[in-house]
Amino acid sequence: MRNEVISALGGTEQEGTGGNAPGTADPSARLYTGVVKWFDMTRGFGFVVADDASVGDILVHFSVLRPHGRRSVPEGARIECLASVRDRGLQASEILSIDLTDAIEPPIRPRGEAARGDAAALIEQAGPFEPVTVKWFNRLKGYGFLLRGNDDSDVFVHIETLRRAGIEEIEPGQAFRARIVERDKGPLAVIVEYED
Repeated sequence: MRNEVISALGGTEQEGTGGNAPGTADPSARLYTGVVKWFDMTRGFGFVVADDASVGDILVHFSVLRPHGRRSVPEGARIECLASVRDRGLQASEILSIDLTDAIEPPIRPRGEAARGDAAALIEQAGPFEPVTVKWFNRLKGYGFLLRGNDDSDVFVHIETLRRAGIEEIEPGQAFRARIVERDKGPLAVIVEYED
């Protein structure tokens, strides 16, 4: 895929991340690959963690996703993009490919369902609050797992669930309470709160 994309940009044989991208509108743009750290659909932007650790994060604005028929990208998606240095760091100017193999896609809302948001629909299905503790959480990946207080089973938790609750940092062993939905893939925390 990479050779096909690069040859379409000018026939170069470069490999890896951070190579020049001749034939683009922005001559300073370079080729980068990485994984979506998070994307806030409401604010219309997010960040990709570049494969090359020395590069840091790359800002992705929703406008560069339009050619792919998207307004957002899920966390965990692998992105190949052209990016240039702007006032606040690297910003993607063109998305060349999006690989959703390892992405954490939000649940798909059935047609005709009121536009209340997926979270609201899931909350209606959730059980009552129950005690949980943090098993582990990776901010770069944007997710982690909680342990249920009643049986120590794993409960998936997404960074957006924590953000909605105003929870910025969590540590292993920290106690919370959560409302949980049972899904085919396993339990999902849809509301997480500090214990009283």
